[in-house]
Amino acid sequence: MSYLELNGLIKRYDDFVAVKDCTLSIGRGEFVCLLGPSGCGKTTTLQMLAGLVTPTAGSIVLDGDDITRVKPSARGLGIVFQSYALFPHMTVRQNVSFGLEMKRVPSAERKRRVDQTLELVHLGGFGDRYPKELSGGQRQRVAMARALVIEPRVLLLDEPMGALDAKLREDMQVELRALQQRLGITTLMVTHDQAEAMTLADRVVLMNRGEVQQVASPFEMYEAPSGSFVSKFLGKANVFRGTSRGGTVEVAGRRLPCGAAAPQGAVDYIVRPEKIGETRTGALLDGRVVSRLFLGNHWLLTAETPIGLVQYAQMNSGVPPSAEGTVVGLGWDCEHVVVVPGGVA
Repeated sequence: MSYLELNGLIKRYDDFVAVKDCTLSIGRGEFVCLLGPSGCGKTTTLQMLAGLVTPTAGSIVLDGDDITRVKPSARGLGIVFQSYALFPHMTVRQNVSFGLEMKRVPSAERKRRVDQTLELVHLGGFGDRYPKELSGGQRQRVAMARALVIEPRVLLLDEPMGALDAKLREDMQVELRALQQRLGITTLMVTHDQAEAMTLADRVVLMNRGEVQQVASPFEMYEAPSGSFVSKFLGKANVFRGTSRGGTVEVAGRRLPCGAAAPQGAVDYIVRPEKIGETRTGALLDGRVVSRLFLGNHWLLTAETPIGLVQYAQMNSGVPPSAEGTVVGLGWDCEHVVVVPGGVA
């Protein structure tokens, strides 16, 4: 049973269509990430849900209520922005309490809820500090507390960790996911960071040029991308144009294996680097190593082959992999190949 429904949302600015027919159902307590490159329409979609942007067409239904034309303050949503938008002249406690004051919640109840929420985000002893006295991670927690204290029907997050450094960002992702699961709050987050979406989301909505390309769990989207755009955006992928006939795909004159259910005709042949390995027997391709990158827990190598450059990965075993200039045999299993109609984004 869906809790939040976006039905055919469209947003048009004169001749430019920012969002094209966005339809999505989100379950109660689900964590969903809108993912995609800059300008893909993900932030506009979130702003329509928040009531900050009026849809050109379509509807938004929350728990059975059509809120498409309801003013933002009456939708019962909590919002956290990338800038945090904290009031610099207010203390942490005053910032968190602000939304409750606007709702005219009695003083004693306000204090109880603010204290409870500050403890929830590990800021119990910070109530009398001002934003300028806090670290980036602490300011992010204040913004989160301010959104949560009003007990929102849905939590909306717009690049909430974009201003944090890499290590703090990773730590906050873990905290955010744990907090969301503990509260069971329905959450929709906008991000352009694929690792963040993979870490946090129950399902990912990948958008491009205003359109939804695929909706799936992170694992499903990574292992079974719907097209070339999805495979390239989510992780690394080798994508080759070819022609499919009866269980194989011909790429640059080479017959490569694929599943029997692969579409026929012009296709894109997709295989992830970690699915490809060096082999001395049964190689599908021979290639010459032209580069290798050390990435800590693994190496990413690139080989020049008859069908073009092929990237493949090797786990770091403590011994460097094949040197540049080495001729290697490359192989992979057909079960790890994804074949989609050619030219599909």
